Amino acid sequence: MYNKGKSILLLLFAVGLAGCSTAPDKAVTEDNETNQTTAGVYDPLESFNRAMWDINYDYLDPYLVRPVSLAYVGYTPVPIRSGIANFLANLDEPASVVNNLIMGNGGKAVDHFNRFWINSTFGVLGVFDIATAAGITKYDNKAFSDAVGHYGVGNGPYFMIPGYGPYTLREVTDTVDGLYPVLSYVNFWAGLGKWALEGMEKRALLVPQEAQLEASPDPYVLTRDVYIQRQDFKAEINNTDDVDEDEEAYLDEYLEEDF
Repeated sequence: MYNKGKSILLLLFAVGLAGCSTAPDKAVTEDNETNQTTAGVYDPLESFNRAMWDINYDYLDPYLVRPVSLAYVGYTPVPIRSGIANFLANLDEPASVVNNLIMGNGGKAVDHFNRFWINSTFGVLGVFDIATAAGITKYDNKAFSDAVGHYGVGNGPYFMIPGYGPYTLREVTDTVDGLYPVLSYVNFWAGLGKWALEGMEKRALLVPQEAQLEASPDPYVLTRDVYIQRQDFKAEINNTDDVDEDEEAYLDEYLEEDF
């Protein structure tokens, strides 16, 4: 079970720091070759993050994450993979109901609720996606960090975590989602398995975008900026700042992936 007391304290700490982070409108990112200014990105630990990026990009991903993910996707029968993915996605529906209500998305909240009860019953605990077959739209999940971001809480500092990837301070608030049923019944090891299985599916989906990433003059900056833009997209934040065309194309492909 999640430690609810620690989760709440962590939430309050994170909201406080992330809220303070809304002040800077622009963060300047520099490396040995280029000076770049990117709107809406706060990357105070860039030197450390770049070192972690090198570990992920040059070692962990090509020698572990990518081959394991492709092996899982390539050798696991599609019906089994689909059943697992549907079951895991169904666990997130109640949190999406609450977070969409917080964001004022009543219609989406109803769809998430209907998807949950239909798939949990007629779909055998979510293994079969009966709701989609019934015409109920499948929207992206909404996390609590999306909800607070929607109301102006900034992403906060950006981190590159070894073996995990991009992360922002605001995402710490996603611990709140673990307080809602049915995620509240998921213990640490089950949650770790859920993260690993979903991560392998997501990593496999990114294979078509590898060439564009490798062609970028600075893959670290491209990945970081696209990730921040996706966080703003999930929080339904309208950002009118100009973006690089390569980043925009990469983002369009990223947002179109079915996560």
